[in-house]
Amino acid sequence: MTLTYAILGALIVGLLVLSAFFSGSETALTATSRARIHQLQRRGHKRAKVVQQLIEAREQLIGAILLGNNLVNILASALTTSVFVQLFGNAGVAYATVIMTALVLIFAEVLPKTYAIANADRAALAIALPIRTVVAVFGPVTSAVQFIVRRTLRMFGADIDDTTEVLSPHDELRGAIELHHREGAVVKTDKDMLGGILDLHDLEVFDVMVHRTKMETADVATKPADIVDHVLNSGFTRVPVWRDDQDNIIGTLHAKDLLKALADEKGDVGKLDIEALCTQAWFVPESTPVVAQLNAFLKRKSHFAIVVDEYGEVMGLVTLEDILEEIVGEIVDEYDAPTSGVRPQPDGSVTVDGTVPIRDLNRAMDWELSDDEATTIAGLVIHEAQMIPDVGQAFNFHGFKFEVLRRRRNQITTLRVTPIRSVAVT
Repeated sequence: MTLTYAILGALIVGLLVLSAFFSGSETALTATSRARIHQLQRRGHKRAKVVQQLIEAREQLIGAILLGNNLVNILASALTTSVFVQLFGNAGVAYATVIMTALVLIFAEVLPKTYAIANADRAALAIALPIRTVVAVFGPVTSAVQFIVRRTLRMFGADIDDTTEVLSPHDELRGAIELHHREGAVVKTDKDMLGGILDLHDLEVFDVMVHRTKMETADVATKPADIVDHVLNSGFTRVPVWRDDQDNIIGTLHAKDLLKALADEKGDVGKLDIEALCTQAWFVPESTPVVAQLNAFLKRKSHFAIVVDEYGEVMGLVTLEDILEEIVGEIVDEYDAPTSGVRPQPDGSVTVDGTVPIRDLNRAMDWELSDDEATTIAGLVIHEAQMIPDVGQAFNFHGFKFEVLRRRRNQITTLRVTPIRSVAVT
């Protein structure tokens, strides 16, 4: 009898070890870095290839592990209950329940999963081969379980297919970047740059363009000498040229072409034919995706385009630099005016020009103001207030207080933005 109990005890311990193996394997294979495993696979690591295959067939993997884990847990509990009933009678059921719950929780769940989380890649590579065998053995049963589950869910109106993804790859990358930034592994500059690359897929040209009110343009009817002075003083390489009406853009004047023509005419400005020096203007719709516009810039070897709306009206202009600034932040050269429009104050508030894009303010202050309904800070306030507010009016929304400091006609020029938590503290 003692020998029988010893054998059963050893079998129960073995089942608990198997339970710990299955629990740790599940955590390791779901927590492992797919990027690092992919790099190991490219370097010829055989186990990394197996891990990659297991992760790609995630539903079969999880099904097989859960099946194996439940089998060993139920069998271990049944054997333990049988032994304790023989030793203590009916009370043995309660003893077995308490003891097995503690053993499974501590040694078959928490302990292996804690280790797997702390050493996800190493653990995933270590258990890859045996888990592949488990998946192969339990494959038919897992497929049958999946079939039953899908049919059951459909009875309740939920249609789950193999291609359903909860998060897109971009969302997964964005989440990983944010997580590592909060943990201190990724500095803010790198987080902004990586996030900017991912955000390009969500932006349209309208979101990054220079608005028409900020465009430097030239009237072709103006004296050539005045146009030369205007171009040289503007600080820009390319200037749109219009005739009769600012919406009638007839071309783009490049500073290099202008200087070359001046040299050819021996500096005689009066002989310049401004219209002849202009290159054909390139018009793009405001709804063009930023990624598509970036590819168009690279393909056409042109870095400058005029943005128009659906009616053909000029809305602004977009350059290659505008798109790159969404990734690397503001690019300032020796001719750019050093005005950011975002001025943090000692009391925790921020004075902001109304034309500052919401994305730029979020990047500068590490905030998360929504830019779904508006592009600029002034536009956000007008959208939320459903009016053009007067100087001195203040509004609370999105967890911030917005106070209008200056207004020019119907345009909000300056605001003070304060996080609500700062207001509560003061």
